[in-house]
Amino acid sequence: MTPRKPKVAAVQMTSGADVEKNLTRAEVLVREAVADGAGLVVLPECFAYLGPEDGKFALAEPLPDGGPILTRMSSLARETHAELVLGGFYEQTPNPRKVRNACVHLGHDGRVKAVYRKLHLFDVDLPDGTKLEESAGVEAGHEVVVTHTHAGKLGLSVCYDLRFPELYRKLVDLGATLLTVPSAFTLTTGKDHWHVLLRARAIEAQCYVIAAAQTGHHFGTRRSYGHALISDPWGCVVSECSEGEGYALAAIDSALIERVRAMLPSLKHRRL
Repeated sequence: MTPRKPKVAAVQMTSGADVEKNLTRAEVLVREAVADGAGLVVLPECFAYLGPEDGKFALAEPLPDGGPILTRMSSLARETHAELVLGGFYEQTPNPRKVRNACVHLGHDGRVKAVYRKLHLFDVDLPDGTKLEESAGVEAGHEVVVTHTHAGKLGLSVCYDLRFPELYRKLVDLGATLLTVPSAFTLTTGKDHWHVLLRARAIEAQCYVIAAAQTGHHFGTRRSYGHALISDPWGCVVSECSEGEGYALAAIDSALIERVRAMLPSLKHRRL
């Protein structure tokens, strides 16, 4: 009998300032994705809180020990017997006015298997009037992280990291066959760049890309583009969310990764 291909899901949410509401919605979407066959579920950046900037400091928790949010998500992993990637988790730092934007991989037993801290911080003034200065309240990470999942070796990144292809080269060098990009892409940048960049990273790295996303209106002028998706290593979008909350679901075909890398061996042809 041919073994079943593992399924993964990229969740799409509209998180706001109400943590309880956000976590309850995350739990519902994870359970639905697992019921649909997903063994690995990726939650988007800011899944627990996407409200005014000052609110995140009180929510930050130490890692790997965690607090109420991590405890709840660990219980969800154990209940569903699924691996979870918490796409944007606010981690405490010694500075009470700084957090880290961490991507946390939980095993199906609820234990922390890996933590990646976002390397590239989003400081921009956009034409629509949106001003974001992530570095004002976030401390950048320094390490590149690949973690083992039941679906393959997963390279971790967060949102704005997507614009820096050298990160994904390093993840592939560390053995990644899957990449995850949990995000809260703004509406302004997302409509022009989201699909192009995700497909480019998939093609360059010859990996599956699992991109969870925030969508819709959060607070004030903050809006996210959405379109959570999964791309295969040829750059084809195999599953994508439309409007509203939900999840993209796809099977991971390890044989396809091998075929693509054999047919077009660009990773072996690198000279720099």
